Amino acid sequence: MNNLFEESFLKLLNYCEAESFKGWDPFDGLNSWVVQKTPLGKSRFFRLAWIQLFKRSPLNLRRLFGVKKGYNPKGLALFLIGYCNLYNRSQNPAYRAKIDALSQQLFDLQCKGYSGACWGYNFDWQARAFFQPKNTPTVVATSFVVEALLMAYQLNKNKELLATAVSATKFILNDLNRTKDGKGDYTLSYSPLDHTQVYNAGLLGAKALCLVYTHNNNKKLLEESKKIVSYVCNRQSSDGSWAYGSLPYHQWIDSFHTGYNLECIALYQKVSADQSYSSCLSKGLKYYTENFFTSEGVPKYYNNKTFPIDIHAPAQLLVTLVKTASIKDHDVLAHKVLRWTIQNMQSKKGYYYYQKIPLLTYRIPYIRWAQSWMFYALSYYLLNASNEKDSHIKH
Repeated sequence: MNNLFEESFLKLLNYCEAESFKGWDPFDGLNSWVVQKTPLGKSRFFRLAWIQLFKRSPLNLRRLFGVKKGYNPKGLALFLIGYCNLYNRSQNPAYRAKIDALSQQLFDLQCKGYSGACWGYNFDWQARAFFQPKNTPTVVATSFVVEALLMAYQLNKNKELLATAVSATKFILNDLNRTKDGKGDYTLSYSPLDHTQVYNAGLLGAKALCLVYTHNNNKKLLEESKKIVSYVCNRQSSDGSWAYGSLPYHQWIDSFHTGYNLECIALYQKVSADQSYSSCLSKGLKYYTENFFTSEGVPKYYNNKTFPIDIHAPAQLLVTLVKTASIKDHDVLAHKVLRWTIQNMQSKKGYYYYQKIPLLTYRIPYIRWAQSWMFYALSYYLLNASNEKDSHIKH
């Protein structure tokens, strides 16, 4: 394996462990006292503007306005998955200890009062479509936590991990809102508080159901997953792309949400042995690899312009290629994009930058958006490389 990739990961690991996996987020501005303790926080328009100010400022305003570093459940889940991959690669007991500690943190951060186990974010969030208070559970955060808990369970057989993941299917099936079509297929809302139709959110819910199915063989989970996969695949454009969602202001096409869609469809296909959506998957993967990365290896956010360059895009590329079993076919692309990302978006301190736009780089070390994602992605890439090496030795 290229030493550049190994060294990059080690620097990132050291940084994240020194921070105890705690940090800021691009969207945590509403944790400020300005919003929490003044009448300004009651205004939807002010909340939207305040989030954008914190997100778009190259200067970190958080200390000035009282936004503290925190634990984000989705970020912790990504770190947990990463340590599971590391343990599978080397059986280092230090990684096993991290797995146990991160699992316990996720137990402690569950949202209460819902049909099953679920997780949200550690900050209020104002979107154009809805407002979501801190610790409101979402299908996205819950899906990643379910995946992480099940991976940890496979290593240590702690039955509480499995039981919690199984419980989360009740949240997904009972507490989230559904938008149905005439055939009975449907997609899921982002949270119990909204009725949005964001395609990757529904598919991530299906992904969690499929993962739990592999442990309890509850056929209802596969049946419901198929309805979600069918709904989203029927909304794929003829060129293989998807808009972000159904609302008029959700009509952009972006890199990492497309990657989510592809890995979720691939997982459903693998678990169910249902090949009905194989053409959808292959068409989508072709669009993804040909439209979101330049010949120089620059990862694009959108399909039709280079900027902003967002750290999520290269991270999800590595995961998508591994999880769709297409890394061998696109290893040159993955290698090129990863090399560019390390050389252009990693600090000498080890952490990764959030975004680059013309003439400006956002260098605030966001723990969930940047560090956990690259930790997660690099762990998959390095584990895959190790498995490939072992396979060549055996043959």
